Amino acid sequence: MIRINILLVFLFLFLGCTSQETAEIKVGAERTELYLSLLKDKNVALVVNNTSLVNGVHLVDFLLSKDIKLVKIFAPEHGFRGDVSAGGVVEDGKDTKTGLPVLSLYGKNKKPTAEQLAGIDVVIFDIQDVGCRFYTYISTLHYLIEACAENDLPLVVFDRPNPNGDYVAGPIREEGFESFVGVDPIPIVHGCTVGELAKMINEEGWHKGDKKCKLAVIPNQNYTHKMLYSLPERPSPNLPNDLSVRLYPSLCFFEATSASVGRGTEFPFQVIGGLKSDLGTFEFTPRSIPGVSVNPLNKDKVCYGLDLRELENVPKFTLKYFLDFYNKYENEADFLTRVNWLNLLAGSDDLIKQIRDGKTEKEIVKSWQPELLEYKKLRKKYLLYPDFE
Repeated sequence: MIRINILLVFLFLFLGCTSQETAEIKVGAERTELYLSLLKDKNVALVVNNTSLVNGVHLVDFLLSKDIKLVKIFAPEHGFRGDVSAGGVVEDGKDTKTGLPVLSLYGKNKKPTAEQLAGIDVVIFDIQDVGCRFYTYISTLHYLIEACAENDLPLVVFDRPNPNGDYVAGPIREEGFESFVGVDPIPIVHGCTVGELAKMINEEGWHKGDKKCKLAVIPNQNYTHKMLYSLPERPSPNLPNDLSVRLYPSLCFFEATSASVGRGTEFPFQVIGGLKSDLGTFEFTPRSIPGVSVNPLNKDKVCYGLDLRELENVPKFTLKYFLDFYNKYENEADFLTRVNWLNLLAGSDDLIKQIRDGKTEKEIVKSWQPELLEYKKLRKKYLLYPDFE
């Protein structure tokens, strides 16, 4: 019965959802009238973290207050409470507040196993994304869709706005460069909400399940892709504010270099600096910050570079900063310390080849356009909200 109900709700919402830029946005989790009845008398598992809020109350606490039977929590990268450093192993455990078991999807396995899903009637995904292919919450979403398809379980995605959802940009991940920072063949800035992306992954058959997942999306209300959405809660330890979220697509390539993006400071993803004193006049010194950045790059060393907090106009995805720093090093290896990681972040090895050939940003961006045009056509099939174009 839940399968029929979920599909009917999805069709109703898709056909009837409207957006008004002047109205207050309600995220999927806040539209309780659309999903609470689906969960009554069901064993429910949640894939959530610190961003899973319903009017300021965590979704776990909210659903328990409505007598919904929660049996299990799955935690993505950074953990259930969002306090594990980037790349840190998320351990299985128990939520001290509710006593619910918390199982890691960023440890021994990144996809729920059949054993972990046994006895569950429905799974809910409710995590705030930032709209970038290499932000791993959407990788967790991909594997969750696959697991639910394989185990014949309904999946309900509570949608949330995309703070970088007002454009599409960057190279598309090519075959042979699959990784947890690039599971699906989408551009770096994919321009979708998690609900729209879930539909795309499921309908395009990108997951390895032998059938489609029984998927329903509880959409945002009054949201459009023209909006710039300010996040009410930091989505991960090193994206503390709107500026860091907006700069993240452009600065993530620096994670493959000897230059710091401010991990270990109070302003991560808002500065760039390396150990060469001629990289810029701004100075900062990364330190270990428990739960945020343990042993950050260039720990306890003075970095020289740029303070992007002074920007008057924050750019959309750009290669400018990366190319500027690259060209300030005589020896590439002194700057680009992890070539393979750069290729995984970029989704191919074309970018580094183009940079080594001396291509300009304009030339590199132009080379992406044919594939981006095809992706934009595909993306439009799955949009739940008015587009930015």
